[in-house]
Amino acid sequence: MRGQESLGVILTLFGVSVATVTALYALFAAPAVNTEAFTAPEAYRILYFHVPFAWSSFLSFAMLFIGAIMWYIKRSEVGWIWFQTASDLGLIFGLGVVTSGPIWGSAEWGTPWDWGDLRLNTFGLLTAVAMFLVLSRRSQPDTPATRDTLSAIGLFGFALVPITALATTWYQERHPGVLVVESEDSGLDPEIKTLLLLSFFIFCIIFAGFVRLSNHRYRLAAQLEQLKSDLDEGAIQ
Repeated sequence: MRGQESLGVILTLFGVSVATVTALYALFAAPAVNTEAFTAPEAYRILYFHVPFAWSSFLSFAMLFIGAIMWYIKRSEVGWIWFQTASDLGLIFGLGVVTSGPIWGSAEWGTPWDWGDLRLNTFGLLTAVAMFLVLSRRSQPDTPATRDTLSAIGLFGFALVPITALATTWYQERHPGVLVVESEDSGLDPEIKTLLLLSFFIFCIIFAGFVRLSNHRYRLAAQLEQLKSDLDEGAIQ
């Protein structure tokens, strides 16, 4: 257990440190975008964090899906631990998206949010699902019935991931398309795409650190609850 905690701390600190350097590079040294493709060309630099936040949130919901399935099929405590960790990370990275996105939208579109844009609204709903799961876990009794209900809602949230990812392909209103692929439409050169992918890789390191620390925390909490249960049973006997 101690080794997992130490590895989680190392991964998190390393990832945050490198992400800070990447942020400085993105702000001051990254190449400019095509000024004809963007209304506020300099504001695009926040996308080096906005896009990895979004991709990392998708990873969180993939992990949420696995945890929910493990709980449903095997009543696995490990699966429930993964579910709890994934819902926390889905909320953290989702809030990163819905915070950074409107900052860019205000500069690029003149409005922080467009209620007619499919991708914005599906991602907002995805983040709301993560928030609901986190708040419900903290306010409802930890029973199999509660876990079943929250797992079902988590599976619904995961169903929104492909819808959100493909939303701009199906129906593009304001939100840019797939930046890494649609380089001509978005005005991105290879160096910008490389930096975006590097930033995502760094976020994956932070993500792995968070997973280690969160899983360690929830394992300790489960062990504590088991000890309390054992003590209560011993006292009754």
